[in-house]
Amino acid sequence: MARPKVPQRARRWDAVILGSALPGLVAAARLAVAGQRVLILEEKAASETPAPVREPFFLAGARGGILEACLKDLNLPLIERRAIAADPVALQVVLPGARLDLGEPQLTVDELVAWGVAKPEPARALVRALANAAAAELTAMEGSPVVKAGGLRGLARSGARPSLHGRGLPVEASGAEGTLGAILEAQVRALSNLGATTPPPEARARLLGLALAGGANFPTTELGLRELLLRRIRARHGEVRTLDRPFAFAVTGDDPALAIEGLNELWAGRTLIVNAPAARLGRQLEVWDRPVPAFLAEARPPGHRRISVHLRCESPWVPEGMARALLRVGDPSRPAEGTNVVAIARHPNPEPDDGGPIVQDLVASAIVEDRPEARGAVEEEIEAALRDLMPFSEGHGERQTWAEPGWDDDAALGDPARGEGWPGEIELRASSRPPVQVLPREGVAALGLEGDLLLGWRAGDAVAADLA
Repeated sequence: MARPKVPQRARRWDAVILGSALPGLVAAARLAVAGQRVLILEEKAASETPAPVREPFFLAGARGGILEACLKDLNLPLIERRAIAADPVALQVVLPGARLDLGEPQLTVDELVAWGVAKPEPARALVRALANAAAAELTAMEGSPVVKAGGLRGLARSGARPSLHGRGLPVEASGAEGTLGAILEAQVRALSNLGATTPPPEARARLLGLALAGGANFPTTELGLRELLLRRIRARHGEVRTLDRPFAFAVTGDDPALAIEGLNELWAGRTLIVNAPAARLGRQLEVWDRPVPAFLAEARPPGHRRISVHLRCESPWVPEGMARALLRVGDPSRPAEGTNVVAIARHPNPEPDDGGPIVQDLVASAIVEDRPEARGAVEEEIEAALRDLMPFSEGHGERQTWAEPGWDDDAALGDPARGEGWPGEIELRASSRPPVQVLPREGVAALGLEGDLLLGWRAGDAVAADLA
């Protein structure tokens, strides 16, 4: 970090969060609830990405999981928490010749049996084992500090780590083959945020058990998880600003800061939290011909990304039986990777005031290698998978487009270094003087949405304790 050569006026907050990915929003909310003044800086391209595209595919943990616990801990008003509607169906899995609804235990057993995927007793044993394994993992997640102290003065939730004994994937699921195996693998692939690696047994058990609590969703696109968190941040006097120009890392006094091009001022915090892929941010600084701090220059670039296709379609063309969260498996005999597993989220819109047609937002996505030259072909495959579930929709449904962010890119997915990541703890501290933290999303990527929430929750508490 460089000290500015020309004196500049400094505007100060307790914490400046660079990037708008979900972990940073949760951390900002925790800091704001703790009485700290927070500034979130979002790249303009990220702010213009359609809201349904940035919403989680599936609200994992909204019923008895990390999401529910996190929202309660943020003192979110009950009326806002009640905006999340319960659904006995969590996920719909569509394969050639079959369409299963997965959700509450008896529903899942009935579906597995009805479609000939499993016999009654093995189906009941599988569901029972997954429910117990997921509950054990939840207990471990709730008891884990997740982040290392890393020089911070203390963690708000630094209890002893639970034993790993008895945790992991139950034998009833680990040996699944055929159609059942394809269903389980598709669920793991769609719900984790890993790029190329396979989630460890502890994470697989949690991911596979999530659907058994049933589904949850927001009734319309007017409110989503991100907007819920942003409302909480603003209610506690936090700020969100859009960055549409280059910037550089700087230091004012002992505080980290950002020098924004064209502004004769520094935006400084007692701590700076990097909430974006470090390697992407480092490359963007190079493009701008700005100095790159060592902790960014040494970061591993994300090798995969989540490619999304967004269709806005009039309701008559959307099948009534399409669930709010759906997995389309193209070929159960092939690995659950690339566009062979497409996750589809359906977002209803309210009826327009002018009496016009009711439309729905459909977001289909797949995790693929980050190869720009293949982007167009991948998008066509994803749209074809979506259209395959919507008979007679060709020519209907407007394809939405948006610019890809340069650095504030929460669709970029990385993997932890070998031997790191969940269920191990994560290092936040990137620099002690000045104090800079990095939210290493790849460290909890195996846990998907719950990992993002847990990282932001624990990191926010750790930074708040350090600032107190």
